[in-house]
Amino acid sequence: MKYKPTTIIDVLEKGMKRYPTDSLIISTKRGGKWIETDIESYRKQIDDFALGLYALGVRPGDKVSLHSENSTEWVICDQAVLILGAVNVPIYTTQPGEQIKYILENSEAKVHIVSTDEMFEDTKPIMKSIKGVKTVISMHGSKHKKLKNYDAVLKMGQKQKEETPGLLEEFKSKIGPDDLATLIYTSGTTGTPKGVMLTHNNIASNIQASLERVPFTMEEIKGQNVLSYLPLSHVFERMITYMYIRMGAKIHYIEDVEEIRDDFSYVKPYFFATVPRLLEKIQTGIKVRGQELTGIKKNLYYWAVYLAEEYDPEHPPKGLGAIKHRIADMVVYSKIRELFGGNLRGMISGGAALSPDIFRFINALGVYCGQGYGLTETSPVITVQDPDNMRIGSSGKAITDVEIKIAEDNEILARGPNIMKGYYKDPKLTKEIITENGWFKTGDIGKIDKDGNLYITDRKKSLFKLSTGKYVAPQNVENKLISSGYIEQAVVIGYQRKYCSALIVPNYDNINKRLARNGYVAEEPLKNDKKVIELIQGEIDKVNETLSPWETVKKFNMLEKPLTIDSGELTPTMKVKRPVVMEKYEKEIEELYED
Repeated sequence: MKYKPTTIIDVLEKGMKRYPTDSLIISTKRGGKWIETDIESYRKQIDDFALGLYALGVRPGDKVSLHSENSTEWVICDQAVLILGAVNVPIYTTQPGEQIKYILENSEAKVHIVSTDEMFEDTKPIMKSIKGVKTVISMHGSKHKKLKNYDAVLKMGQKQKEETPGLLEEFKSKIGPDDLATLIYTSGTTGTPKGVMLTHNNIASNIQASLERVPFTMEEIKGQNVLSYLPLSHVFERMITYMYIRMGAKIHYIEDVEEIRDDFSYVKPYFFATVPRLLEKIQTGIKVRGQELTGIKKNLYYWAVYLAEEYDPEHPPKGLGAIKHRIADMVVYSKIRELFGGNLRGMISGGAALSPDIFRFINALGVYCGQGYGLTETSPVITVQDPDNMRIGSSGKAITDVEIKIAEDNEILARGPNIMKGYYKDPKLTKEIITENGWFKTGDIGKIDKDGNLYITDRKKSLFKLSTGKYVAPQNVENKLISSGYIEQAVVIGYQRKYCSALIVPNYDNINKRLARNGYVAEEPLKNDKKVIELIQGEIDKVNETLSPWETVKKFNMLEKPLTIDSGELTPTMKVKRPVVMEKYEKEIEELYED
């Protein structure tokens, strides 16, 4: 089935008709309280804010930047910008001031929207030097006199509507599928941020095709609660938010991912989008929880947990295996599902490779856990698993209207209506990454099986060659290492070296709990404690048994602090900036090769 080109506005208008009058559409947790917005108020705020922006001089094609945490206001501002025919430029909450300055200048943003004075802190000192920004709007009020208040903009819009009653409909009618909808700056693991130009149809086609792969019908999710914690500034969660509205679901934006367990209990979500890291922590938490049990309860618990790690959703157990699974579900899995609120139908994982262990484990619990693949440049989905055809280790088949193929050097190529218009103000780079016949070079290495399922093996730029001539895909090794409950992060080293080594960030909390069961208290600094070293070595040895000889980690160094976005070691989408890590921990790396 091929889709006719359309706009994000058309898709959202269809979705908003699915909400009954006075129905909740979005709820945002702020200051520990949930602030609800019904469909009528939501619609009115969009129209008023759009006309308020018009009164401030925003016209079709103008750029409006949005620097905020997830919230109802974020979505309202976004939709208001879109119905004017203007362009939303989202900015990550973790982006440093200098990068924000570059984005605002490069995009030529006319209006800058910020959530709070705290969020504005890094940007304020540089605003005077940014000539293009005419107005700064604060969502939640500001002590700075020059910032416009969100409510004041709504009132400006109401006044504008009285003066020009048919103006908004006129703007809506002129928006076309090929018009630019958003400009998203990807920081990448190296270099200056690149402005990805996505049109209305890039994203709208992605919404429609992705709807075919959800594990429920439109009617089943209509009116259900969904939970959101991934940043709206990333195209993955933003596109899924559009999907939720299209389906008529009630969106709940949480405040702090550290409180997500309480939020699961309150929201009782039907579905949510995630990244593998959260699922890894959940699995680790479930395993550690079993340590609190004793006797037969503990034995039964771990029997069920290990049974889950052998589960294959493509070939569910039969006969005796099915009986064992039902018993495990009755005594253990059903109780684990309660931790998600007791109403969870499924989740979709993106942003990084989902390990087969996690994939098996979550699906065994009786909760659908699918995996998708894509990039900002592809709006974002290229492939996603079919709920009726779950393949371990695969990212699924290409969605409708999208083609994939493997180049001679094993790079994954994609072509379809979801491929970006190009990089903003950079035709040279655009030409390098999109071929003349429309194939986009993803930069990822992979393979496609006989049934059309895609498998991602590594980043093209991440592959490194040992001095022995052997190639290593570090991401594969790293994913295996962090599947341990005792390893929080791992960076595999080895470029032009004789063997592989690793920088390890241990999960010190879990290590202390493990050692405490034997009455042992580790000495500070923990990374030098003999027992801690032995425990991590044991986890690495387990991983090494599954690797080719040249891939095995021969030595490791433990880091005391985790790699973070704030320290510059991770991108906003949590990818490791290898050049930064290599430079920052040069001494620790050299120690691994002194012999």
